Amino acid sequence: MWLFDKLTIRIFTIFLLTIAFFLMLIMVLPSLDARNLTYLANKDKEAGNMLAHQIENDLINVPKDSFRWWMRFIVVMDSHQKPGQFLFIVTPNEQIITAETKNIDLIKNFSEKSHDVKDPAKKIYDSQEIIGPFLIHYANAEYQLYVLQQTTDIQSQLVNFIFDHPLLLLTLTMLASSPFLLWLSWSIAKPARGLKKAADQVAKGNLQEWPELEQTGSSEYKATGASFNHMLRELKRMQEVQQRLFSDISHELRTPLTRLQLTTSLLRRKQGESSEVIRINNEAIKLDSMIGDLLSLARQQYDNNEIREFNKINILFKQVLDNAAFEAEQIGKKLTVTNFPTNHTILCYPIALCSALENVIRNAFRYSNKQIDINFVAQQQKLTITIDDDGPGVAESELEQIFRPFYRTSEARDRESGGTGLGLAIVANAIIRDHGTVKAEKSHLGGLRIVIILPIHKHQ
Repeated sequence: MWLFDKLTIRIFTIFLLTIAFFLMLIMVLPSLDARNLTYLANKDKEAGNMLAHQIENDLINVPKDSFRWWMRFIVVMDSHQKPGQFLFIVTPNEQIITAETKNIDLIKNFSEKSHDVKDPAKKIYDSQEIIGPFLIHYANAEYQLYVLQQTTDIQSQLVNFIFDHPLLLLTLTMLASSPFLLWLSWSIAKPARGLKKAADQVAKGNLQEWPELEQTGSSEYKATGASFNHMLRELKRMQEVQQRLFSDISHELRTPLTRLQLTTSLLRRKQGESSEVIRINNEAIKLDSMIGDLLSLARQQYDNNEIREFNKINILFKQVLDNAAFEAEQIGKKLTVTNFPTNHTILCYPIALCSALENVIRNAFRYSNKQIDINFVAQQQKLTITIDDDGPGVAESELEQIFRPFYRTSEARDRESGGTGLGLAIVANAIIRDHGTVKAEKSHLGGLRIVIILPIHKHQ
């Protein structure tokens, strides 16, 4: 049914059926209670009238002076009672004549509900049923005969309890309708979960299409899945265009740059060293470095060849820290590493992450005066790495800006070093790819502090 494939129609139909189901149960269930008052079938009515006629004839044959008037009824009724059966007669002034006094209250209750001899009825009270009334003529008066007897049509106590407690009945009704509502919830939630799973993969950089999104769920979900896959195709196409663009930029810029560097070398040979030639050569070197950093950033953003892996922190960063210690010793600076963890695991792109940490440490070496501190803190499923230096630092107003591509501080930190303004942008991108964060703060050493926070994986 193509109409039922629409989510709106499906929700409306299930809602309508649930309401109809509730109304049907509310109207039908009370009538199913076996204890309800029901009118006798013709066969039972004839049997009751015959019993009343027999009692009427026997009363006529009883001598009037042999018993008190009410004893005559008891004697005659006793002769007609079957095992497990009791007869009751209600007089015109609503007195009850019977030898069985313990059930008089039941007879009173029933006689108030059924008192028309033309339409006798029956009603079940626990394991007994009362039938009547049947008409008896005696001594110019009309009496009503009721029969109390054991019944085989006994309704279970559990069913009686349910009928006597409407809230429980409502609860059972809701439980009965739950499968429809659960199916509706499942039919809505399943494709939504699939869409979320696909979106999570896109957030991780996986632009693979999801054909199943166009095949499951209602028509609205299928249309959303088709749009989602179309978006993925467009993103992938744009990514490929950008990759080609960066590749072309690399080729187009490096070719004239190589010619410029070659020309500079020829000038040196012919004219010797001059300030103009040296400046041209330095600018060419800076431009070459900038192109390299830009392409490195582009590859990091769009190259999905590297695989995220589980890595022990102490193994992953050991080579980086060993190299940093060696370099610090060579340039005469003090490097301190504290709280290096030994038993924690992170999920990361190992090459990019190590390169990012090495980049930050080298920046600290470049700008520090004498001291660099690296501290590790692993707690609450997070690894925090802080790199402090005692260099000139960065103005507080620029701390949030230094991770932007091509941003260079207004102070001497970058300008004196000839930085391209892409190093920290590459660092930030690498950290974000591993679901981490990076920020800059004022250091207690007087320079700059870089804080890297990475999630520790529970898989140890």
